[in-house]
Amino acid sequence: MTMPDRPWPAIELARRQRRPRLPFCIDHTCVGSVAVEHRDALQRWAGLLQVGDDGIRLGIPPPERDAALADINAGLRDQGLIRAWRNETYPVTDPASGRLLARFERAASRFWGTLTFGAHANGWVAGTDGEPAALWIAQRSFDKATDPGAHDNLVGGGVPLGQTPFQTLVREGWEEAGLPPAVMARARPGRVLELRRDIPEGLQFERIHGYDLQLQPGETPSNQDGEVHAFERLLLAEALAVAAGSAMTVDAALVTLDFALRRGLLPAHTQAALAARAGSLWVGEAAAR
Repeated sequence: MTMPDRPWPAIELARRQRRPRLPFCIDHTCVGSVAVEHRDALQRWAGLLQVGDDGIRLGIPPPERDAALADINAGLRDQGLIRAWRNETYPVTDPASGRLLARFERAASRFWGTLTFGAHANGWVAGTDGEPAALWIAQRSFDKATDPGAHDNLVGGGVPLGQTPFQTLVREGWEEAGLPPAVMARARPGRVLELRRDIPEGLQFERIHGYDLQLQPGETPSNQDGEVHAFERLLLAEALAVAAGSAMTVDAALVTLDFALRRGLLPAHTQAALAARAGSLWVGEAAAR
């Protein structure tokens, strides 16, 4: 495959914000942001929220927050402002300290622009020299609420309340790829990358923990939960060309790029340039367990 003239559009898409947004704070801690266009819709809950030109504030005691947010989010769903409801609980945390401030429905995180966490794994196969020769690439189900039919990493999923990124990776390994915990335990941490970008559901503000999992020749992924349409083992150059274009999700393309940069798999004349372009996205090391 031929690389695009300016490859890896996912780098710029990871920071693309065009909609004006207002800070969303719980007490005096800003945890996210709300699109300016949705400010008026929140006036309905003026008894719970302080809605102003400079931001949105939830200033009620901690024991009352979860119920208040559940009521607000149900109303926003009825208005069509929260989409792809999951019935999964996500933490609402202080991005600076990680302190848990509230809990709410996963789909609401995009409306409020709150920090979420993801865990992805690159599935690679070694050549005769022991170096990566191929990558397992998933194609998302065409029924997925987000990015239907797009290409993806071997495994990827959101981290719910009560799980670590690595625990999520192990769980998703079985659900998405039919790989048992003993296999997923071999995954090695890469880096954490941070996205803050406009998406149809609102704002994706997410820190993705990337991992590398070497699969042996006889280990073939097989989806269990219906969320993957198909898996394909692509030669390294083919897989990188897919990630460098627009057929792969932004999240997965960046996790693939991180793998390629750490392993020195890209042509020498592009390795440094891509590392410089993507450098601001890497914010730490993925959790080992």
